[in-house]
Amino acid sequence: MNYNYIAIEREYGSGGSKIGKKLSEETGIPCFGSEILEEVSKKYNISVGEIQEYGEKATNSLLYSLYMMGQIQKGQENVVSMEGKIFLEEQKVIRRLAEGGKGIFLGHCASEALRGQNGVLNVFIHAHPDDKKERIQRDYGVLPEAVERTMRRFDKKRGNYFYVNTARRWNDLWQYDIVLDSSRLGIGGCTSILKRCLASEI
Repeated sequence: MNYNYIAIEREYGSGGSKIGKKLSEETGIPCFGSEILEEVSKKYNISVGEIQEYGEKATNSLLYSLYMMGQIQKGQENVVSMEGKIFLEEQKVIRRLAEGGKGIFLGHCASEALRGQNGVLNVFIHAHPDDKKERIQRDYGVLPEAVERTMRRFDKKRGNYFYVNTARRWNDLWQYDIVLDSSRLGIGGCTSILKRCLASEI
């Protein structure tokens, strides 16, 4: 099967963002990550940094998650928290971007937004802890003594955000179509695999 959309969730430091951007460069298909937050920031007239702070507040409580999802399904956006409103807007942005054609989406529960679309490939990218630590230091300039803490913080943030908005565990690998180990395959290898999954005319 050929796919029109790739939704990538990834461990912090696994190189998932690099893979998405490299895939975009090689195929000409746009990759959306920070662009989603930028669109939301325009809607609410707040900075991307503030939006990220709201993401930090997401709780992994099942009751809270079910409440949020219930209010959203009822169309009661006015009683949803600011974190919930930001999530809803992110989902709208992703769907709007998808209407423009093929796309590669990094994070932001894109698989949820694209549910019902034809040709969506849900991907999870992970890596060996040592490789992640090295990449975090090299690419993000994090000091060695802070790497472990930073890695845990970002993975927890991503996991909580995913759970509160989907009631599913972010690192439950059974929910993904493909799971890639960037330590074994490398950035180029992961990119090559995903490239073959995209529409054949590329």
